[in-house]
Amino acid sequence: MNKIFKSFLRFFLFPRYDDRLILIIAGAFTGICSGIAAVFLAKSIHFITELLYGGTFGWYSVLFPACGAFLSALVLYKVFKDEGAHGVPDVIYSVSKFGGALKLRSSLSRLISSALTIGSGGSAGPEAPVVMSGASIGSNIAKLFKLNSRQRIILVGCGTAGAISAIFNAPISGMIFTLEIIIGEWHSRNIIPIAVAAVTGAQTGWFLKGKKSVFIIENAFNFELHDIVSCIGLAIFTGLASILLTRLMRGMSRLTSRIKLPVWCKAPIGGLMVGVIGLLYPYILGEGYEGIQMMIEGNFDRPDYIIWFLFLPAFYILLKSIATSLTIEWGGSGGIFAPSLVIGAFTGVFYYRVLSFLLPGYIWAGEGWYALIGMTGLIAGIMQAPLTGIFLVVEITGGYGIIVPLILVSAISSHFCRFFEPASIYLRSLVENGKLLRPGTDERVLSDLTVMELIEKDCQVIGQHMILRELVLMLKETRRNYFSVKDEVSGKFVGMVHLNDIRPYLMDDLIYDNVFVYQIMHTDVQTIGLDEDLTKVLELMDYHGLFSIPVVVDGYFEGMISKATLLDRYRKELRVQTAF
Repeated sequence: MNKIFKSFLRFFLFPRYDDRLILIIAGAFTGICSGIAAVFLAKSIHFITELLYGGTFGWYSVLFPACGAFLSALVLYKVFKDEGAHGVPDVIYSVSKFGGALKLRSSLSRLISSALTIGSGGSAGPEAPVVMSGASIGSNIAKLFKLNSRQRIILVGCGTAGAISAIFNAPISGMIFTLEIIIGEWHSRNIIPIAVAAVTGAQTGWFLKGKKSVFIIENAFNFELHDIVSCIGLAIFTGLASILLTRLMRGMSRLTSRIKLPVWCKAPIGGLMVGVIGLLYPYILGEGYEGIQMMIEGNFDRPDYIIWFLFLPAFYILLKSIATSLTIEWGGSGGIFAPSLVIGAFTGVFYYRVLSFLLPGYIWAGEGWYALIGMTGLIAGIMQAPLTGIFLVVEITGGYGIIVPLILVSAISSHFCRFFEPASIYLRSLVENGKLLRPGTDERVLSDLTVMELIEKDCQVIGQHMILRELVLMLKETRRNYFSVKDEVSGKFVGMVHLNDIRPYLMDDLIYDNVFVYQIMHTDVQTIGLDEDLTKVLELMDYHGLFSIPVVVDGYFEGMISKATLLDRYRKELRVQTAF
């Protein structure tokens, strides 16, 4: 199929094509497919929501999130036999470790399961499922045309960018999210195909569901210098809210890991708790975009009691954070993009009300303005991705006039969160398990090499009872400085002899027949196995000042790994990974 595709390009379209052109065309096709997937999810969520909540909202509505989470878990784990989690960390790990290889079934399983979760009222967003779906589509298109791992990673990025662009009608955000979070590398070879995919994904979304912003700003906001200065405080507030959501989800994850029940049993428990909260406070259900629109318009609830007026948004911050943790960590399917936008808007409204109460002498820009800025602060803080936070809010609201405060809050919030949480919510589990391998790092380069590829077999193995005279004669026939020592009876590795250990005896041939190998060998030798991580091998060599290290399997010597060979292969692998 790949040869046919290339031949078609060569003879009918582009006589002088190269791999970049193939990736641009394949990226455009990937963007269209992932855009269709994103629209399918958006319409599915809307359909299920209207079906369940379009009429009356009664006491029985408390069961909807539980039923949706139960069906979602069944579909994901029993029907498709797919793995859970947020989806985005799975894509990042696949890119960093397996060259972007993803299963085709993930392109559909996450769409169905998340539509059931979110449409029934679960507090989650559609972006993580469409990221997983788009990435899977890109991976399998690369597989269809037999592209290499580097090209497959780019198409995974194309699928991600197309999906995000279509779901939010935000092509710039789709491209930046992919480069900033998924691939983690800004390189010209990545940017062009991903940008093309983002545009085709957005155009597909516009064609199928209309070209309009997710949120509507009818009137331009007027803000002054004191509003911009006040954004420093808002950035701290959004940073604290980001840390709250991150730690709530972490704590909920640890709690659910101790509950010995299958996921399809735990998911409805979390859904039921969300339903109870939602029965009293409906703003926390689903994506929550209606609540954001109300806050942007300045029409959010305004109770008569001053204390409740001030702290109602803060109460919603806590409730939405808890509901999101219950939905995702108990087994529901969805992402944290949409909840972060809602929590950010609540944070902005809360900050505005406190600011207006404490400093009534100033005329502030308004609740809607601070809600928009708060959304950027949450996205930038919890994902530690300032550019994504800036451009997402700009594109989904069309609010290009507030770019300056967006930059300020995004930069401060992301750095504030990084101080308390070194890894973002997407990368935390990968960092803790040593699975984050970003492009260009030693870990990423060495992850594609194995001990078996580097092992040197031309090593001399000697018995521990060999006399020194025999060993000296062997020196004339080998260039090795190390000799592996074995037990003559069992054949197992017992130590090593280095040339420096023999040197003191070389000038005194009278003792050649009186010194045995076991008397001069080292028994406290550092060894590694065949499945050892090469990053740790290199660290071990540096720590102990070693230039070679023996490979021992089940007690038997297999060969040596030398630092010179390792670094030589490292250099060659780096060339391969950085070449297009």
